[in-house]
Amino acid sequence: MLHSCVCRTIFDRTHRESRIIELETLSQAEGFWNDPQSAGAVLKEIEAHKGELKRFDDLSEALKSWEELWPMAETDSERAELEQQFTDLQQQVDEWELRTYLGGEYDNHSVLLSIHSGAGGVEAQDWAEMLLRMYLRFAEKSGFMAVLLDESRGNEAGIKSAELEITGPYAYGYLRGEAGVHRLVRQSPFNADQLRQTSFAMVEVLPILEAHEMAEIKTEDLRIDTYRASGAGGQHVNKTESAIRITHLPTNTVVQCQSERSQIQNRERAMRMLRARLAEQKRLDDIAVQKGLKGATRKIEWGSQIRSYVLHPYTLVKDHRTKYETSNAERVLEGDIKDFMENYLRYAAGKK
Repeated sequence: MLHSCVCRTIFDRTHRESRIIELETLSQAEGFWNDPQSAGAVLKEIEAHKGELKRFDDLSEALKSWEELWPMAETDSERAELEQQFTDLQQQVDEWELRTYLGGEYDNHSVLLSIHSGAGGVEAQDWAEMLLRMYLRFAEKSGFMAVLLDESRGNEAGIKSAELEITGPYAYGYLRGEAGVHRLVRQSPFNADQLRQTSFAMVEVLPILEAHEMAEIKTEDLRIDTYRASGAGGQHVNKTESAIRITHLPTNTVVQCQSERSQIQNRERAMRMLRARLAEQKRLDDIAVQKGLKGATRKIEWGSQIRSYVLHPYTLVKDHRTKYETSNAERVLEGDIKDFMENYLRYAAGKK
């Protein structure tokens, strides 16, 4: 019954076992520890795959045991206890089913999440800052670690842009569905007449790759500049040139980081950001080649929103892809967005 149900879920055991063998072979290669950061990432992935296999085996055994015990129940108390076990196991099966949607190549990676305010000046910049707070609160509630890598403040209020690094189990898997345009409808707090205002902000979500996961970036292709960090951060941050800006000359890709006091740490984080952006650019180039569009200029356009947040004249947050919605907009803006993420995972799996 339940055992057969969970065994029918999408769990590619052969793929995971093959990946473990591949990574363990890599870990035994000469020079593996020459790059401790990359080596650590490999070992972390090995443990993650082994953990998933053990979790699957434990759940399968629990389901099999329940099926054997159920026909043997004789008293009401025994049946009540097994019914509670059934409920608990069904919940675990549902959670496992959701985890099967997090089997993408980069789903267990950390995330580079960027927020950009749209047209509309201070209104859009304030909305971008509201989204920044939402994702910081989501990370906090989920037990993820979030680091604000860079931030460009608006002249009056809000932010023009911000970049976060979010680290945690399946961070990219959960957050990848947040990429796109987010639309806010509310009474303007910046207008004396409190007119209804619509604002837009763009969210970009990229997996952060380790050095061993992509082609080597040549040192001669980089221009590295240092500068004093701006904004909040304490006297030390503002008085020393700890902030880092890296330009990848062949693609003119620019990243910058000022989150740490240490210039070395900022450089490491900036390189992680650069790898994420170069990997995304390569992915878009590959798509362009497949469509015969190589050489075409890619334009940054807002396009259609993926989600609307309405605060006036009623409250509603609706995802336009999955059609999932809630009237509790305040809770959503406080970071309770996992229901939207889980619905998107099921929606995306159904489209494949």
